[in-house]
Amino acid sequence: MRNVFVFHGVGGYPEENWFPWLKKEVEKSGIKVFIPQFPTPEGQTLENWMQVLGQYDELNQDSIVIGHSLGVPFLLNVIENQPVKEAFLVSGFTGKADNDFDDSMKTFAQRIFNWEQIKRNCGRFCVFHSDNDPYIKIEKAKELSENLNSELIEVKGAGHFNAKSGYDTFDLLLERLNGVL
Repeated sequence: MRNVFVFHGVGGYPEENWFPWLKKEVEKSGIKVFIPQFPTPEGQTLENWMQVLGQYDELNQDSIVIGHSLGVPFLLNVIENQPVKEAFLVSGFTGKADNDFDDSMKTFAQRIFNWEQIKRNCGRFCVFHSDNDPYIKIEKAKELSENLNSELIEVKGAGHFNAKSGYDTFDLLLERLNGVL
């Protein structure tokens, strides 16, 4: 059964940014949305996040996954082992992000990804990034897009696509998501 998973980033939680708005909008069409609460910043490791996700039996080959910030390398780790239908990557990166959070994100992002396996396990990718993200450089989004052979949608002035940048809603993401629901 089709469903949607949203993965937050460092210090994130299910009720922040555009997540609750997106959940409400998508669930209007009868599709269930899951936004797990991962341990962060305390206990923030790939292993701990995988344990939390393991509590959800609903993740399957028909699922659509959305990652924001650290949620992007997390979803790439997930897709490496679990087929999904589509993935939306918002303000994402792999490797070092070159910011203050690099040490706490090491287990998620600073590894060699099996890009061919990830592409085999996901039907389509869409990368969103801003031209003025204060945490993740646009070059990181370009690398992701190239590694995934995916579309890169560069949004002017969107910052980190968070509430601080005015993103309590995310119409462009919803529009793209509705195209596959």
